[in-house]
Amino acid sequence: MSSEVAEHQLESICLMVVDCPHATPKWTDSGVVVLRNQNIKAGRLDLSTPSFTDEENYKGRTKRAAPTVGDIVITREAPMGDVCLIPEGLRCCLGQRQVLLRPDPQKVDARFLLFALQSPYIQFQIGWNEGTGSTVSNLRIPVLEALKIPTPPMSLQVEIATTLGALDDRITLLRETNATLEAIAQALFKSWFVDFDPVRAKLEGRAPEGMDEATAALFPDGFEASELGLVPRGWRVLPVGDAVDAVGGATPDTKNPSYWEPAIHCWTTPKDLSGIAAPVLLDTERKLSDQGLAKIGSGALPVGTLLLSSRAPIGYLALAQVPLAINQGYIAMLPGGLLPPLYMLFWCRQNMENIKGRANGSTFMEISKKAFRPISALVPSPELVQAFAGVAGVLFDKLIENEKQAQTLATLRDTLLPRLISGQLRLPIPV
Repeated sequence: MSSEVAEHQLESICLMVVDCPHATPKWTDSGVVVLRNQNIKAGRLDLSTPSFTDEENYKGRTKRAAPTVGDIVITREAPMGDVCLIPEGLRCCLGQRQVLLRPDPQKVDARFLLFALQSPYIQFQIGWNEGTGSTVSNLRIPVLEALKIPTPPMSLQVEIATTLGALDDRITLLRETNATLEAIAQALFKSWFVDFDPVRAKLEGRAPEGMDEATAALFPDGFEASELGLVPRGWRVLPVGDAVDAVGGATPDTKNPSYWEPAIHCWTTPKDLSGIAAPVLLDTERKLSDQGLAKIGSGALPVGTLLLSSRAPIGYLALAQVPLAINQGYIAMLPGGLLPPLYMLFWCRQNMENIKGRANGSTFMEISKKAFRPISALVPSPELVQAFAGVAGVLFDKLIENEKQAQTLATLRDTLLPRLISGQLRLPIPV
């Protein structure tokens, strides 16, 4: 930390440090939002899957303080040290394993403090117990209050927060756009291949909506019985293993350095998919040597392969954007089958309950390739599958471009953050 930047204990620059109630909220289907640790990711509040409680429970959980705009919430454990800023207009209360911070506006800019708490310098303090000399898994209130926060002059705090915030806001916009693109493709899949809207329209003598005549002509005008119930006439029901080439992977001996150095070939475990913002995998945490790649029977799988995590947990999905090898925690679906990987991405989502229902295991639940391959899949005509892949492919090309840009900006932000917070890098800088 630069000696030119003053530091203050977190408690001294906050009006309030309030621990959460140490009791499980009463969960309801609607009502007031209850913040959960899963909603706090990468410095942002994600309420795409909100949880709720009733008015009485909300009042009980906010006796000491109700979160208000500009407050910061930090997680105490599972995970530890994640933060978010309370936005304007959100009425909410803390869940469990969280602490509310109310920055003193005379001493610290709230958004600057949000970024400072994410910096490696502060995260190291959070994760290290100086008294025992060991890492810890729970952020105690006295440790939190004693965190040493770099506090440059207020004007510089605002400049730093504005610079990092501009990057953050651009990343958020790109990923919101991606969520919209993905939702459009998912809705199209459901309309064509689950609800059969174009078939029903033709059966009723109407022109299918939202498509040209050539695409509409690819849909039949009636249904027939099958093992899956009534399905569009002429579409086949096959075991999914007959419609796609599904393969598994392996892990070379982790104690044999010749399998891992030099690190050349991408090798993935489901951990690589746990934090991705879009269902595309641009890179992997670990790499294999030529010898390590040769050790895996499936070798490097091609770009466009669909990855489905088959355990711990089941259900992560991503389209590989680099050639890669996989570990045994995946079922991978290769290009070239009757149902292409992009189609299968949405098929897997639509059939996830069935997929998970085929899993078994004593230590953890897992679905094997043997259990996955017999699942019945509805196979439309090749021409219709290709038409869907063409439309969805345009959406995903844009999504991939956006995600690459978002990751580039995130790398820039993460590079600038510790240097700006510590005073090693001075503003103005080109962004």
